[in-house]
Amino acid sequence: MGTGPFHIPGDQITSASTTSVGQVFTQTAHSYAGQMAVDDGVHALTYGEFNQRVNRLANAMLAMGVHQHDRIALLSRNSIPYLEVMLACAKIGAIACCQNWRLLTRELSHCISLVSPVVIFAESEFHGMLNESEAGTDPGLCKVIGFGEEYEQLLARSAAAEPQLAAGGENGLLILYTSGTTGLPKGAFISHRAALFRALVYASELHVPANDTFFAWSPLFHIGASDHSLATLMRGGRVFVVNSFRPEVILPALERNCTQWLSLLPGVTDRVIEAMKSIRPNLLGVGIVGGMADLISADQVAEISELFQAPYLDSFGSTETGLAPGTGALIPIGVKPKRLLKRQTGFCEVRLVDEAGQEVPDGRPGEVIIRGPALFSGYVQNPVANEESFRGGWFHMGDVMIRTPGLGTLEFVDRLKYLIKSGGENIYPAELERVILTDPRVDEVSVVRQKNAKWGEVPVAFIARNDESLTQDMVLAACLELLPKFKSPKAVRFIQLDEFPRGSTGKIKRADLEKLLPAD
Repeated sequence: MGTGPFHIPGDQITSASTTSVGQVFTQTAHSYAGQMAVDDGVHALTYGEFNQRVNRLANAMLAMGVHQHDRIALLSRNSIPYLEVMLACAKIGAIACCQNWRLLTRELSHCISLVSPVVIFAESEFHGMLNESEAGTDPGLCKVIGFGEEYEQLLARSAAAEPQLAAGGENGLLILYTSGTTGLPKGAFISHRAALFRALVYASELHVPANDTFFAWSPLFHIGASDHSLATLMRGGRVFVVNSFRPEVILPALERNCTQWLSLLPGVTDRVIEAMKSIRPNLLGVGIVGGMADLISADQVAEISELFQAPYLDSFGSTETGLAPGTGALIPIGVKPKRLLKRQTGFCEVRLVDEAGQEVPDGRPGEVIIRGPALFSGYVQNPVANEESFRGGWFHMGDVMIRTPGLGTLEFVDRLKYLIKSGGENIYPAELERVILTDPRVDEVSVVRQKNAKWGEVPVAFIARNDESLTQDMVLAACLELLPKFKSPKAVRFIQLDEFPRGSTGKIKRADLEKLLPAD
């Protein structure tokens, strides 16, 4: 009695059981100093070389007076220096705030003001946007450093020695912004703890080897590139950095590099198919391809998996949760899926609940709530959203799913905020969209709500067609064959494919489409 481990002071136990992304990366860089870390098709750096540049930047920021918890904004396309800023912040305890350069000026102003950065690293092309935004760029409060010559001079003047590491598990690592399909974007606070567990989930759930090459072509201001780039660099793999989906760069690189997961977003699907048919690369090895299968047609899923000779990943996650709650199920090569049954992601708890917060039985739709160590730590300066989203000690995703009886798999129904309430009935737009997309003459569809004096709300379908023989009557007749009458669209609006308003991940902005509809 009295001599056991429980007499070790609690703060020492806490200190010994936590670490940071910066500390893990530093050890990896020392262990794999001669191995390739980053490559952009023109320049390539070993872990030793890359880590020296990260250290020079970290020391330069310390010399500028950057302190732990200070925010550092990034406004740039994908590049090796972008990753250097993220990892330098990870080492000294600063927080990298990854700005979406595709935003309107007022949106960018909001996002920068939200975090009040002390330094902004920006591509020269976007300096004008910063001046127009007039947010967080007061010369007395915030220094703007341009990528390019100014950045390289900053590194050249700084020491390559390891800086004093200053970050713990719950300290901030990144602030990433939600897609903002409705209203202004929210800033999601990602801790070192969350990033470390996201790396674990990525590696274990998708069977990613430590020496894998990850292709960071989607914007680094989203988790699709930032999460998995950091995961790769903490494990000794290579990050191939590409500024947007450039098949002339990516496909030849795939002839020289194996990748376990080549992620794809809905907005590039047609370009991927066209490029693969045109270039016909001799792929070295792609383990899994795709993602977000709910947002493309079954025909496209089958064709892409055939072209890459790799199963298609039925992924489902978010900025707030990482790959959870439902990433891991694979659609076999060449299969046109009739249903998308997702496998629950490991290392987290997932429940489906009704409006009262009670768990729904299998086979019934319920909102997804989740908790686990990969979860983000809340929205920046948004107590109302945090109170709503974290009620009951669980994060409420706002997504509706069904747990399949007897299988335990999850099937996406729709976003809760897209729910259409028509005459007392619940209509989920995604159900209608899946039916409409079965017609090969349909390239894209989005079902939105329209105000209606009699029913309250009714569904209306916006469709991009590749064959003008498809008429509204044909669409409505097809829906009535497979859906109850109350769920069928009350009208069809045909538009061009490029007229669909989209966010930076390729998701359609339904709120913008709804603005095109008059009240009935």
